[in-house]
Amino acid sequence: MLPPYFKEVIRVKKRILAVILMIVTMCVNLSACSFNKEKRYEAEFLLLFDTVTQIVGYANTKEDFSEYAQVVYDNLKEYHELYDIYNDYDGKNNIKTINDNAGIKPVKVDKKIIDLLLFSKDAYELTDGKVNVAFGAVLEVWHQYREEGTENPDKAALPPMDILEEKAMHTDINKVIINEADSTVYLEDPEMLLDVGAIAKGYATEMVSNIAYEQGYKNGMISVGGNVRTTGSKGNNKQDWKVGIQNPDLEDENNQLYILSFKDDSLVTSGVYQRYYTVDGKQYHHIIDPVTLMPSDYFTAVTILCKNSGMADALSTAVFNMPYEKGKEFVESLPDTEALWVFKDGEEKSSSGFQDYIAK
Repeated sequence: MLPPYFKEVIRVKKRILAVILMIVTMCVNLSACSFNKEKRYEAEFLLLFDTVTQIVGYANTKEDFSEYAQVVYDNLKEYHELYDIYNDYDGKNNIKTINDNAGIKPVKVDKKIIDLLLFSKDAYELTDGKVNVAFGAVLEVWHQYREEGTENPDKAALPPMDILEEKAMHTDINKVIINEADSTVYLEDPEMLLDVGAIAKGYATEMVSNIAYEQGYKNGMISVGGNVRTTGSKGNNKQDWKVGIQNPDLEDENNQLYILSFKDDSLVTSGVYQRYYTVDGKQYHHIIDPVTLMPSDYFTAVTILCKNSGMADALSTAVFNMPYEKGKEFVESLPDTEALWVFKDGEEKSSSGFQDYIAK
């Protein structure tokens, strides 16, 4: 059940390296505009997909909005557990279960996992391998070194290239065998690991938004760790949603680069400013180029605006891993897709239609 919208604490067991008791607080901020029948409501909760989820909706009553928030929470929790690569859940096969059985046997899974992996294979083909859910063996090494470097900065080090190159030999997405008829997934390579982090949040956000819409919640915005999906418009006056783009320069007084205005679209940013560690005075972030096996060094942030949140998530990672000219040509070839690039020196460039979405 979704926690009540007042001060209530629920204890959630989460196992990554050890069992950690976490406190999750659920809160709702309510505000109303006296000019409209529908009122604006907001909810926020923690933990799912290891980030903050924010929900904004327009409804006639608090109870109506509470039902909407309940639908979002319950379904997002289901996707979170299925797509988790670190934790087991009683009676549920998830991505971790598939990894644990690599080279051993096919794993029967929920259709939500089958659909995600089929979508991921399509994204792999579309981006010429710049986003690859079978890249987990390499990402696991970087994750371990980043965690150790964050906990012990004086001992922070880079992964040896020979280890990364050996792990890269186990990233062939064609060895992810999906049997739709039997609803099973099998990793032929026993050294392979799936890591759906470049796609899962956006994909889950898209699916949950669609579920809520089908259940009658036509006007809302869901943000899962900055993966934003809008549905419909803002209340009776049918205004566009206004969504800000985070400034990757966290020391700048202006924390937003732009505020965009749109309806029924998704906005996702990949940036270097949230997950990184420092080695010999240089920062190394978490977005790893599948060619160099090192953190991509072209930009500090790439933002994608398009219809589908799962695709926006995949594209933001893929374009981040492309040189600007190649990335721009790629984005311009896609229908209903815009992008913003922020370079390391602060320079900004955008796709041909991006300026049309900047709020006036």
